[in-house]
Amino acid sequence: MLSLSAQVLVPSAIAFTLGIGFAPFLAAALYRNKAWKKRSGKLAGIGGGGTPIFNELHKEREISTPRMGGILIWASVLATAFFIFVLGKTIGGGWAQLDFINRRETWLPLFALAAGAIAGLFDDLLEIKEGKGGLSRARRLSIVGVIGLVAGWWFYAKLGVVAIGIPFAAPLTIGWFIIPFFALVTLALYAGGTIDGIDGLAGGIFAIVFMAYAGIAFGEAQLSLSAFAAAVAGATLAFLWFNVPPARFYMSETGSMALTLALAMTAFASDTLAHGIGVFVLPIIALPLTATVATTLLQVFWKKVFHKKLFRVAPIHHHFEAIGWPAAKVTMRYWIITIIASVIGVTIALVAIP
Repeated sequence: MLSLSAQVLVPSAIAFTLGIGFAPFLAAALYRNKAWKKRSGKLAGIGGGGTPIFNELHKEREISTPRMGGILIWASVLATAFFIFVLGKTIGGGWAQLDFINRRETWLPLFALAAGAIAGLFDDLLEIKEGKGGLSRARRLSIVGVIGLVAGWWFYAKLGVVAIGIPFAAPLTIGWFIIPFFALVTLALYAGGTIDGIDGLAGGIFAIVFMAYAGIAFGEAQLSLSAFAAAVAGATLAFLWFNVPPARFYMSETGSMALTLALAMTAFASDTLAHGIGVFVLPIIALPLTATVATTLLQVFWKKVFHKKLFRVAPIHHHFEAIGWPAAKVTMRYWIITIIASVIGVTIALVAIP
């Protein structure tokens, strides 16, 4: 009989091990096929126009470092889930206890991870082959929005979720509005995924955030969801091993879309479905993603209203680069902030249930 903590931590260790073993083969394939941008920088910002400061900061690395490193993350998680599932069905025993494929808790997070991976991979391939920025922003947002609506409908119609957990109070019932709200949260998280852009930054943040949700789900006795989140954290740490400066490869769209979609599903699955508080604390735990979205919108608003920039470049982590902070300093401080924010968020989630 495996302990409850082992049922969560063993999948994480397996995902990390698979990721470490798979990474050299992935890196070799990406370099062999020159899987990097044909020209550096972004073609346009959210508010329209160019992004000259960003392009100057990243003009060299983006055309020599491969994209699609996010394959390492989702492939390791899906392989871990499949590996444990097969052994659980054929051998049973402890392997059956480790199986975290669960209709109520992890079907949607696994689906979102795979769907985001495929859509993001298609975008990356277009970027690499054609060098025109991949899928348009409107198409990417449409894909994410549709997945969010489908997932919201599933939570509402199949799982009966009609409310959002509120700390120290009764859940806020919103009925069928849970569907568009789900899509809105998913889109906001995806927008926060643009935090990818500095070596080690996104990998460290996502690893911390998913481990925080593993803790929340564990505290709510959702062992399958906790094991899934821990497996994602483990796979992301394996990616981070090869993404710290100088990065062997970048996460890019296939990684950020997969992770942000999976994070949205995890947050909602750990909410009223488990009589918990998972969505309310999401902006706190994922504070760097929240700041990414907020500062980008503020920048657009400032330029439209005051006809000047609020930050030298948005999102704000690139502003810190632009004013002279070394990239490693930005990354390390963001990791520290994420750890502190996650501790606060997990504490609220586990002690504020009425």
